[in-house]
Amino acid sequence: MLSLRAVAMPKLPVSLASYLSAALLPPCRRAVTCARTSGGASLSRSLSTRSLLKSRRFEKECSRAAARKSAAAPLKSAIADVVVTQLGPSNDWYPDYDRLMPCPSENMAPRVEHMVAKKEGNVVDVISKSLNLPPLYVVDLIHFGAVYYALVCPQPPPTATPEEVRLFKEVTDPAVLKKRSSIKGKTVREAQKTFKVTDPSQFLEEGTYLRVHCHPKRFPRCYEVDWKSRVVDITDSYVVLDKPAGTSVGGTTDNIEECCATFASRALGFEAPLITTHQIDNCTEGCVVFSRTKEFCSYFHGLMREKQIKKLYLALASAPVSTGIISHYMRPVNVAPRLVCEEKQERWHLCQLEVLECNEVPWPSANIREAYGIDDCGWPLKKYAYECKVNLLTGKTHQIRAQFAAIGAPIIGDAMYMPAAAAELANPAINPFGRWRGQHDGGVADDEAIEAWIATHGKEPNLAIGLKASHISWGDGEFSYKAGAPWWRQESDSV
Repeated sequence: MLSLRAVAMPKLPVSLASYLSAALLPPCRRAVTCARTSGGASLSRSLSTRSLLKSRRFEKECSRAAARKSAAAPLKSAIADVVVTQLGPSNDWYPDYDRLMPCPSENMAPRVEHMVAKKEGNVVDVISKSLNLPPLYVVDLIHFGAVYYALVCPQPPPTATPEEVRLFKEVTDPAVLKKRSSIKGKTVREAQKTFKVTDPSQFLEEGTYLRVHCHPKRFPRCYEVDWKSRVVDITDSYVVLDKPAGTSVGGTTDNIEECCATFASRALGFEAPLITTHQIDNCTEGCVVFSRTKEFCSYFHGLMREKQIKKLYLALASAPVSTGIISHYMRPVNVAPRLVCEEKQERWHLCQLEVLECNEVPWPSANIREAYGIDDCGWPLKKYAYECKVNLLTGKTHQIRAQFAAIGAPIIGDAMYMPAAAAELANPAINPFGRWRGQHDGGVADDEAIEAWIATHGKEPNLAIGLKASHISWGDGEFSYKAGAPWWRQESDSV
């Protein structure tokens, strides 16, 4: 649920004691009532507008919460003038909240709330009382990096409701902003820049905007890994890690706690956290370099800009791939799925990789596929798969995955690109950027055709796909590191 709230708060102390003691209150004492209106949209342009997807666990929790709320008498709220607009199903309930730990095995449906504080107050108190969340749960959200603030409410998108626009104009009126000491010397655009809330004791000024990711994306795999065993090398300047699949390199927008940088730092006993220098997808395993100093981080980024970093991948393809250089052009839209075309398109980015080897290997067994959460994506299981050694010549997001799918050899387990490759095999004309694109008027894909092609793609895989960053080197090979065997080579009895 995405919402916009105007919250009136009494003046509250900054001390942590106020919200720590509040956590001991029974749930009914922490409840609030809200006026609700259906419709509306998010104030954040970066948020997805897709429908909420409920897991079985989430539905059961919601059902129990709804039953309890329907049996309870309405409670009066100490918070006034709360206005909520909804996006998606009109649900008046959420599961009961406790703490973010222990980590659930499945993610809950997205819930992002937007608020403007009408009175000054402590950030934990404001969020806890307005969203009916336990104070310690809010502290956990802040620890996870799931709470953002801006001194001034950002500009609403074109899809904003009249009530959202009214509230925005009210809190950004020049006469109101002139009274705000915190934004003196700043332009409105500077004051609208969002930052993470890092301190639970942060005191909010009246008019402060908050964005709260109530259900951060979770990574249970982090708690299952022997992190010391994944370390390839340690130096005074950097650490090379064999990243496990199903983990984030440096965190997500709403979760900087459950990631490789954090867990590896703790496992190695480092006081200063490791610094992310580059990324690979959550579903990809293999070599990742973390910096221990700002100086090395800057040095490594310079090598990347000068294309002095060499990366080799092992890709488990569902069909044989010819050796040699494969070239495509990638659509310059920073949203998955990444669309590619063999012919040059205006302003599209060149993507190139070189297939050095392609060897026939056994298709992963049922035990291994189950252990690593490999989805067959409707692709027919075969006796053999094809392990390709790939030299990545350009480093675009999802490049290997998108290019292999485009040539009819999607990577095994890739729930995003494999369904699209299967759809194109069944109906080649469905891909407006494929070899049959000339069937479209003038050979140019229209918006409707592009949307239909995007719809054939699936969701991002939850755990692993057949892709391993097997080798990374720089300094003309002076510094060279190799990861362990990929998951599909593991013996079924050792998984």
